[in-house]
Amino acid sequence: MTAEYPMSPSRRLFVGGAAALAGTAALPALAQSTGSSTEILPGAGGQVRNNISSFRMLDWQNYFEDTRKGAILVDITSRALHFWSEDQSIYRLYPTSVPLSEELTRRGRTEVVEKVMNPVWRPTPSMRERNPEWPEVVEGGASDNPLGTRALYLGWTYYRIHGTHDTRKIGRRSSNGCVGLYNEHIQELFDMAQVGTQVLLI
Repeated sequence: MTAEYPMSPSRRLFVGGAAALAGTAALPALAQSTGSSTEILPGAGGQVRNNISSFRMLDWQNYFEDTRKGAILVDITSRALHFWSEDQSIYRLYPTSVPLSEELTRRGRTEVVEKVMNPVWRPTPSMRERNPEWPEVVEGGASDNPLGTRALYLGWTYYRIHGTHDTRKIGRRSSNGCVGLYNEHIQELFDMAQVGTQVLLI
């Protein structure tokens, strides 16, 4: 579920070493500046940043009773996704895109119910109503597919954690409800997550 269609591929944007990390060292807050949405960062002398993702390591115990089948925490405010493996030996932190508005945002607990490689994209009925010019379907593997190369389908209808070919979206409010990752990151998460992995959006 994405904010715009069609998608224009942009040049690849790379996030520093903090984009996908494992370890125990404390991590400072980071921000990207590449998109068109703007926010003023506190303590930055009024400097305007476009793409905002806050990178701070979190403890799974504050959000989950256990890490059975792994655990995914999506922090909408920080625009970041945290993953812990079932045995807690793996921890990853990824920048994300998040919904455009609170109205489109869903918070709470769910789980991964399906894993799909090269998912087919179909706009929801409400998206088609708002944008009748959009295609009824974009085939999986297409360079303009809004779901990118992988998708984790959640227990909520129409909600996904998925990739994107439009890297400008990452770190921004840019979706109709889904959580987007760089294709490289969703491919890594896809391999680690499983059907039944716990998901919490806060």
